[in-house]
Amino acid sequence: MKVLVLGAGVIGVTTAYRLLQDGHEVEVVERHADCAAETSFANAGLVAPGHSYAWASPRALRILIRSLYKKDQALRFRPSADPRLWTWSLAFLAQCTDERARINTRRKHRLCLYSQQAFHETLRETGVAYDGRDGGLLYLYRSPANFEAAVAHMKVLAEDGQELRPVDAAEAARLDPALAPVQQRFAGAIYCPSDESGDARLFTQALAEVCVARGARFRFGTTVQGFTLAGDRVEAAVTDKGTLGADAYVLALGCQSPFLARPLGVRLPIYPIKGYSVTLPTAGRNGTPTLGGVDEDNLLAYAPMGERLRITATAEFAGYDTRHRPENFTGMLAAARDLFPEACDYERPSYWAGLRPMTPQGTPIFGLGRQRNLYFNTGHGHMGWTMACGAARITADLIAGRKPEIDLAGMTLAPH
Repeated sequence: MKVLVLGAGVIGVTTAYRLLQDGHEVEVVERHADCAAETSFANAGLVAPGHSYAWASPRALRILIRSLYKKDQALRFRPSADPRLWTWSLAFLAQCTDERARINTRRKHRLCLYSQQAFHETLRETGVAYDGRDGGLLYLYRSPANFEAAVAHMKVLAEDGQELRPVDAAEAARLDPALAPVQQRFAGAIYCPSDESGDARLFTQALAEVCVARGARFRFGTTVQGFTLAGDRVEAAVTDKGTLGADAYVLALGCQSPFLARPLGVRLPIYPIKGYSVTLPTAGRNGTPTLGGVDEDNLLAYAPMGERLRITATAEFAGYDTRHRPENFTGMLAAARDLFPEACDYERPSYWAGLRPMTPQGTPIFGLGRQRNLYFNTGHGHMGWTMACGAARITADLIAGRKPEIDLAGMTLAPH
């Protein structure tokens, strides 16, 4: 079977790889000149089932409300005239209850655990290099009250099979000596020994090379504009370079997916949530963290990547605007310098802003819509790097007519 994969981010490329493993002829279409040019370009880098909590929660609701009058919040709501923002936001608010947060967290965690297993299998099969680092991640808490609440909250993942261990500040510093000079600032941490980190862009580009070596074709600089239909099937994808036909199609275009699905009668509940990252050189420096993690009170994530340190923060409801200015990074750089003052060269930052394709529940969308040969693999939000390999296997299973190995409740267009 010939399968046309639309999108060459980490989701599209892992899907292409898994389809090749199933023996399909695979072609990938991407509007940019290379793989991983959008959401996968400079994300947080954390492969973190141990942190797969749903964003929609009572706490998120309180932070978003504060962001209307306080500019320093890690979650920020920027009102606009875009009706899709308001429709999506109302759906997000409906998920901000304790009950819905538990349900959505367990669904996310189920996929993340499964995907991490598939990720390790892909690494064994291919040996791709991606500045990966295992040994666990640390989730740090400055406030005793927040630490106590986090220990109670982690039970939702622990009961689902996730190994998590509360540690005091001294133990956190033993796990990562870079924290020793500032350990007195923390009440404690939650250590997840199986979480890990790495550069999603390097992984995606290296895996794309494996795909090409195994017969896949990549069409870069080609924008998908729509589809031609024949009854209840997609006949061809219409691009700015002509039409491309296949037996099956995979929509893996992240934040662009709703625009292509809507003319087909499918409303994908996906909206972009903007994130910011800065990457800093660490060569010749002492005090660089050996493990990735999150400074939870500042919602600041960090991950060492070879001779670089990736810092990420902020989730902004701001539409499709990816523009950024140096002042957008002032707060996160100050927090990073306070945490790791000698870790990197703070005078040589590389700035980036990207869009996370979020659903209100935080779970992605798989399966079919109205056309019986167009498969969705989209809407992975802030955990696309963690979810990618499992999402690819699920999509390949659906195309092959196999039953996926995990329950897809809450991850299809069927009612939740």
